[in-house]
Amino acid sequence: MKTNHLSPAMLLNRWKFKRWTVSAIALVSFAAGSLVTARLVHINQVRADSNRVFELRVYHTVPGKVPELETRFRDTTSKILAKHDLKVVGYWVPEGAPAWDNTFIFMLAHSSREEAKKNWDAFRADPEFQEVLKAEQANKTVEKIDETYMRPTDFSPMK
Repeated sequence: MKTNHLSPAMLLNRWKFKRWTVSAIALVSFAAGSLVTARLVHINQVRADSNRVFELRVYHTVPGKVPELETRFRDTTSKILAKHDLKVVGYWVPEGAPAWDNTFIFMLAHSSREEAKKNWDAFRADPEFQEVLKAEQANKTVEKIDETYMRPTDFSPMK
C-alpha cells in the first residue's frame, strides 16, 4: 500500500498556494460586488431623476391685459410660487404672432407630479394668494389657463 507523505516544505508551499488562491477569489468577488453595487446605485439615481416633470402654463388673457398680468407675476405671484417650492424655469410673452397677442406663458420644473400637486395645493391655500385671487375676481385679467405636464425625453438637453 502506497502512502503519500509530504515534506513540511511541500505542505507549507501548498498552504501558501491555497491562501493566495482564497485571497485572489475574495479580491475578485469584492471588485465584482463593488461594480454591481455602483451600477445599481446609478440606475436608482436615473430612476429618481426620471420622475422630474415640467409644467407648461399658458394664460389666455382678456384683450390688452398681458401687461397687468406681467406686473402681478413680477410683483406678487412669483414670490408666492417660490415660497411654495414651485420652481419657475422662465416667463415668456409671444412676439410677432398676432393670434397669441393676449398670451402669457411660464414653465415650472417639479421633482415629480406628486410633488407638484403638494406644492400647488399649499400655494392655493396661502392667504397671500387668496388676496391675489380676490383681486383677479374683481378685475378679471385671465380668461383661460392651459396646463400641460411634460416629461423630458432621454435625449433632451434639459432633464
